[in-house]
Amino acid sequence: MQSYNEAIEQRRTPDKNRFRFIVADYKGSADYKKLADSTRDQWGKWLDRIAEYFGGLRTAQFDRPEKIRPVIRRWRAKWAETPRTADYALQVLSRVCAHAVELGKIAGNPCEGIKHLYSNDRSEIIWTDADIAQLKTSCSIEIAHAVDLAGHTGLRLGDLLRLSWSHVGAEAIVLTTGKSRHRREAIIPLYGPLREVLARIPKRATTILTSSKRRPWTADGFGSSFNKAKMDAGMSDQDLHFNDLRGTAATKFYIAGLSMRQIAEMLAWQEESVEKIIRRYVGRSAAIKALIRKLEARE
Repeated sequence: MQSYNEAIEQRRTPDKNRFRFIVADYKGSADYKKLADSTRDQWGKWLDRIAEYFGGLRTAQFDRPEKIRPVIRRWRAKWAETPRTADYALQVLSRVCAHAVELGKIAGNPCEGIKHLYSNDRSEIIWTDADIAQLKTSCSIEIAHAVDLAGHTGLRLGDLLRLSWSHVGAEAIVLTTGKSRHRREAIIPLYGPLREVLARIPKRATTILTSSKRRPWTADGFGSSFNKAKMDAGMSDQDLHFNDLRGTAATKFYIAGLSMRQIAEMLAWQEESVEKIIRRYVGRSAAIKALIRKLEARE
């Protein structure tokens, strides 16, 4: 009973010299509260795992990189079979360690210098017209509308699902992006093919995209339906994600006459990534026609 009471008391007044205190303090920080709700939901689970594994260690131990890094690598190795998950775990731990640096508890972040297990730049991966056609052979009309809208706007899934008809103006779609915590606006010009996509989508709700029940999609509901559509189309083995449609949009923007810099700004990419996509996927004739339009416009 005495041991139990001591444990309860320690939870109420955590030892400020233990790493558990750093995790708890970060959870209460303004930086953590600024994160998007979906990010906090994910990070909260990892913060609990971090507190459970590292909480009993003295924070000073994180000031000795040569000693703590092997411990960190062993913890991350629990998810070695899924490298992206392992790196995500390291990302959250690194942020907690950075918080410890900000508090003056340690001099440097021991997670820095630990190489990531997963490395895959998806900026050059796009859905081709053939891929989209294959998906549409068996998917619902609601999924098809979402694919078409993503491929013509370059918006991330979260922003697409909350995109409303009120965001569509006379000349452009304008909305604040969730990734920037609504500090940045996406402005997508209403070029011809995008207008055609919007004209095909029935107005069933305030949001443009709806489920078969004529209601706005939830993120989980859409994710399940989209993955099922890929399986039904025999595409489950293909390394194509929904957000890879942003690369598809980049090619359409270019053919529509937008510059590399304009596309990069709209997608929040490096200009070099846009150039790689254009070189790889845009046909020579289409590229020449786009250049002719730009030259004629200058004249």
